[in-house]
This record gives sequence, C-alpha cells and structure tokens, in this order.
Amino acid sequence: MSHKSYVEGLVFDIRRYSVHDGPGIRTTVFFKGCPLECAWCHNPEGIRPDMEIINRRHILNGKTYLYKEVVGNLKTSGEIFNIIEKDRIFYEESEGGATFSGGEPLMQPEFLRELIGMCRKAGIHTAVDTSGHASARDFTAVLNSDLLLYDIKSANPVKHKEWTGKGNELILKNLRSVAREGPFLIIRIPLVPGFNSEEAEITAIRDLLVPLKSRIIRIDILPFHNLGVRKYIDTGRKRSMKTDVTPTGDEIDMALQIFTDKGFEAKMGA
Repeated sequence: MSHKSYVEGLVFDIRRYSVHDGPGIRTTVFFKGCPLECAWCHNPEGIRPDMEIINRRHILNGKTYLYKEVVGNLKTSGEIFNIIEKDRIFYEESEGGATFSGGEPLMQPEFLRELIGMCRKAGIHTAVDTSGHASARDFTAVLNSDLLLYDIKSANPVKHKEWTGKGNELILKNLRSVAREGPFLIIRIPLVPGFNSEEAEITAIRDLLVPLKSRIIRIDILPFHNLGVRKYIDTGRKRSMKTDVTPTGDEIDMALQIFTDKGFEAKMGA
C-alpha cells in the first residue's frame, strides 16, 4: 500500500524489529526534538528540534576514524508509513506494531496525529513513548493511539525541574486527563541514583498513580545506565549528570516491591 502525504516531520532514527518499545515486534520511529533535558538522557542527539551535524568516531583495527554525520531527516508521514508497513507480517505474528518515540513525539503533534491515523486505518497497533510534557491541545494527538508508554520521573516539581529543566505540572495534568479517557498506559520510571532511587521518592510516585490504577497495564522500572556518555562527546553537549553510579539490585527490588504491594504489575525494563 502506498500513501501520499504532505505532512512532514523530523526524525533521527527508525529501528525495525524492536522488542523493547511496547508489545511484540515493533518498528520504532524516533522524532527529533524534546522540551526536556534530562540529566541522564541517553539520546542527546534527539533533543534539538532541528538538523545538526555531530562528530562520530569509528575504531577499526586499533585506528580511530573521525567523520561528521547529519542527525535529523525530514520525512513525510507517507514515507514513514511505508517503512512501518513493510513488517506487517511480524506485527501480526507477535501482536506488535509501530512505536513513536524520541526525543518527544508531541513536539510534532500533527505529524504524530497523521501517522497514528494511517496506522490505525491499516490495522497496525500504535504506541507512543512520551514524557507527557505538552500543551493540552498538542496532547490530543496521542488520544487515538492504542497504548502510551508514559514516563514519570518524580512527584516533586522542584526536583523534576532541577533534573530535567521543566516542572512536572503539565505531565501530571495530561496523565490524569488521559487516564479518564484515552489509551491504556504503561508507566515508565527511570530509576536514577541521587534523583529518585530512594524509597520515599518511589512511594510518592506510586501514590500519584494509585487513583489511575484501572488504566495502567504495568509499571516498568528502568535502571539508569551510562551507555549514552559517548553521544555527549559526539554532539558537543554538556552532560549535567553528576555521577555514573547505577542502581543496585536492592534499589531495583525495592522499587518493584513498592508497586506490587499495591497490586500493580511491575517489572524491570530495558
């Protein structure tokens, strides 16, 4: 099936055969641009909402080769959909589909809205991986998706702003709105030492979510890792993360237990 569309968007990656961005085998489309600057971000090349040139290095036989790469490509929704549709057989066999991630997809709401509509018309399951930081008008772009992978980082607006550059007021307002009428939710919580890995921090997040429990499929605890450090050098961005300490097994187990004690399904995610 071929589609023609004049809705354009900026993407910085498309990954086929993904298994970590929702159920089944998926094609994940990474939108460029994000309103947050999380200290632990592992996709810093997705933050700027425009094309950028970054430095890359490739090591071969002990030699380091430097080259420049343009990050960000303008694509029409039709072009993206044609890529997604190629793997329909894998979606059908695995109950997978398309995931729109970033960056933040809601920074390009009309592009997102068009892609969700095209996929739904074709019977392809859609998921949106979002921080939830968007105006109420832009947030409506996700309401026709099948699933939201919704990031909740902290219940504390001051701490949230300190570590991500923005408060959490819009995020929580949109979460409560979509929990009343909208797609089901998988809540994703990055577990970051020094930020939210203490029992009181996770308990506060859980208490925010208890009233929305009927709409939440699962809680995913995502332990912080430092695999994105190289990207900060490539992009020339200053990295604000003050430590590379990863969560301990006890901290991960504690976070999971806090949610399962209240009847949530919870697991450690990738």
